[in-house]
Order: sequence, then C-alpha cells, then structure tokens
Amino acid sequence: MANPPSQPPRHSKILRYIAIVLLVLIVLVGLAVLITWLIIKPKRFVYTIEEGSIKNYNLTKNHLNSTFEFALRSYNPNSKISIYYDSIEASVEYDDQTIAFEVVDPFFQPHRNVTRLDLKLTSQYVPLSGSNSKDIALERSSGEIEIAVMLKARIRYKVGMWKSKDRILIIWCSPVRVRFSRPNNFERTYCDTEL
Repeated sequence: MANPPSQPPRHSKILRYIAIVLLVLIVLVGLAVLITWLIIKPKRFVYTIEEGSIKNYNLTKNHLNSTFEFALRSYNPNSKISIYYDSIEASVEYDDQTIAFEVVDPFFQPHRNVTRLDLKLTSQYVPLSGSNSKDIALERSSGEIEIAVMLKARIRYKVGMWKSKDRILIIWCSPVRVRFSRPNNFERTYCDTEL
C-alpha cells in the first residue's frame, strides 16, 4: 500500500503569503518614492556670502568688540519645493571660538527664489583665548582676517500642500576673508550645507 503524498504544513503557506505581501508592499513604496522624486526633481539650495565688512573693531586686553556685517544670498533653484526658516542662529567663528552671534528673523522662501539676508553679528567684550587674541591682532595688522560664518536653522520643506517635519540645517561658510580697510574688494564665499 502506497503512502499518500505529504502535504506541506499549513503555517508554511501562511508565512509564504505574508512574505509575498511584504515584498509587494516594499516594491510599491519604493516605486512611490521614486515617482515622487522624479516628479519633484529636488535640487540643492545654494548659499553664498556676497559681501562682508568689519566695523567698530576694538581689541583690548584679550577682549573683542566689533560688528561683522555680511550679505548672505540664499538661492532656491527648485520649481516645486519651498522652505520655511522657522528659526536661525548665525555666528562668526575664529579658530573654533565663537566671537559674534545674532538671531535672524524667520522667513519663507518660495520656489525659484533668491533671498538676501543682511546679517549684523556683534561682539561685545568677548573674551578671547591668549592665542586667538594674538592671532587676531596679527591679522588686523595684515589688513585681513579669515573667519567662518555658520548658520543653524530650523526648517520645514513645503511641496504643494504637504509640509515636512522640522529639520536642522547647518550652513557653513569658510574661509571668509574680510578686509578691515577695503570692504568693496570682498570675494564671494560658497557655503556647505548639512541636514
């Protein structure tokens, strides 16, 4: 008498169906993301420092007083993406030490737009480390100082009616060379970004 063919256990069929359903869902989500990306075609935002100057410079007993003024150009090349800058903190760094700071007003940047931010960062009796004080004094005598400008922004993207969750955007502009005597000869500085 022949044995009847063995049937695969019922739970293995269920696991196979679950695996197929999960695979189909993963493929569908991947296709949705790809189609959305192809429709939106996101491009990187471009940030540059266009102008820079130092005013009211005074270095006394390792303490700095000055005003750093910059024109930051923000370019949004996207045709479907806008951005909300909900909060922005700007700072001037010299050799990893913050020497000036400003809070910038929030703003909205629509798609295919250029926005100019006039930054005015002040140092009010900022204590410098001994080496930074000497280095800044040397750079002052040479007529030019090399610094970094950093912006930390809380942003949200807008595509159509959809708005993203808050994200932190870091804009890092370095090296920024600012002349003490001839601010008209300023060289544009391109900035890097990090999300």
